Amino acid sequence: MPRYFCQDHPDRLELDAPVLDTRPGAVLLAQSPFFPGGGGQIADRGSIRWSGGESPVERLEPDARGFWHILTAPVTIDGSVRIQVEPRFRRLMCELHTLAHVLNSLVYRDFGGALLTGAQLSADGTFRVDFDVPGADPDRLRALDGPINDVIRQDLAIRSFFMPWVAAEAEPGLFRSKSVSPPPQEDGSVRIVEIAGLDRQACGGTHLASTGQARPVRILKVDNKGRQNRRIRVGFAD
Repeated sequence: MPRYFCQDHPDRLELDAPVLDTRPGAVLLAQSPFFPGGGGQIADRGSIRWSGGESPVERLEPDARGFWHILTAPVTIDGSVRIQVEPRFRRLMCELHTLAHVLNSLVYRDFGGALLTGAQLSADGTFRVDFDVPGADPDRLRALDGPINDVIRQDLAIRSFFMPWVAAEAEPGLFRSKSVSPPPQEDGSVRIVEIAGLDRQACGGTHLASTGQARPVRILKVDNKGRQNRRIRVGFAD
């Protein structure tokens, strides 16, 4: 898969880009600041402006040449465009994804290397993460908001980098999902997100620069989803 522009330039929320192709209600761009969605993270929200007007972006569709930006109206665009990501929504997704990694790291560490079976960030400011933890004490899972908030208070630095897929596969714990893993890049590498002193795992999403930028949380609910699966729902404390 191609490298996302937002992975190398996480703070660039606006971009001028030439149009590669167009059809009514859609425009193809080689580069875009949008995160297209995936791994439980919702795609960025935002808009496209051109000489003839402006339109919200409804969704992105991959193409070998880049991404089709699907608009909310059947307009036709030519020339160059300016793409803008909605800052507040991007920030929310970064915050939730960071917190999901913190929770993931604590469950992996404290529950015998339990693997992820699903995750979903929500626009309402909550997220849920599913783990393969048969027989886990629900009270221990419900008490994880304390350790999560401790990590927030520690304000641990977060960085991302790329490493060869083969090397990542050989390092225990970098691939946390029981069923899927981030696909390798065109050069055979994989992106790793690291929370200093706490966690390293493969991930393609967007994150905060440090855990201290996140708001405190509370565990909303712990559900049994099948004989082994436990679903933890998390929201902000306020």
